Amino acid sequence: MKKNKLKQIFKEGKAVINGWCQIPSSFSAEVMAHMGWDSVTIDMQHGVIDYPNALQMLQAISTTEAVPMARVNWNEPGQIMKILDAGAYGIICPMVSNKEQAEKFAQACMYPPKGYRSYGPIRGLIYGGSDYGEHANNEILKLAMIETAEAIKKLDEIMSTPGIDGIYIGPADLSLAIGEKPGFDKPEGNPTYEQIVNILKHAKKHNLVAGIHNATPEYAQKMIDLGFQLVTVGSDQRYMSTGSREAVSKLKTIKSKEDLKGY
Repeated sequence: MKKNKLKQIFKEGKAVINGWCQIPSSFSAEVMAHMGWDSVTIDMQHGVIDYPNALQMLQAISTTEAVPMARVNWNEPGQIMKILDAGAYGIICPMVSNKEQAEKFAQACMYPPKGYRSYGPIRGLIYGGSDYGEHANNEILKLAMIETAEAIKKLDEIMSTPGIDGIYIGPADLSLAIGEKPGFDKPEGNPTYEQIVNILKHAKKHNLVAGIHNATPEYAQKMIDLGFQLVTVGSDQRYMSTGSREAVSKLKTIKSKEDLKGY
């Protein structure tokens, strides 16, 4: 089976730079995957992406060296198994709040006897190789999202769950969970920032990978320096919006200045 390069990066003590796709387009995914990300995640939760879109996007990502991953829309075994069968090499699962939910997630990603994943990796065999079934349990990256008030109280039980490779922080939902306004790149001293540090400490204690979503490269680097091993920066939709807005703003400013040159 094709090795999951992300796990090798983690073993080397380095950080994974993860791209994020919310636009339901194989071409958009292909463009993102060619930009040098270590991995590219298809967002099936808050992105506008359904399964047929996701399948084509996984195919596009797989033409590059980027590792294909997916964030599912819920801790639902059927969807998790189906996107794994489509060739996703990593799953980010939202709203994991306790040990029972963590077990449900991890076991949906693994074949018996460790889990209850049904066998039928129709495209996983193409991307991963003919011995996919023998090694998938170890190669698939399983990240549980920590972002609820309950999860904050049960960090140890979640992180001690067999099969979980790491955790992933969604700062917006984490902020809401503690009564703060949703947002990213929270400054030091902010209550959400303090919880981020707390979650990271627990992940380190359990020898788990810690990932987090960021708005800017500068903040992502700060998180790497803090000890995070996977950082996501922005998304295809955000890059399109930001780039377009900046171009239009500059041109309209230039035009406004030109208008002032008249009599």
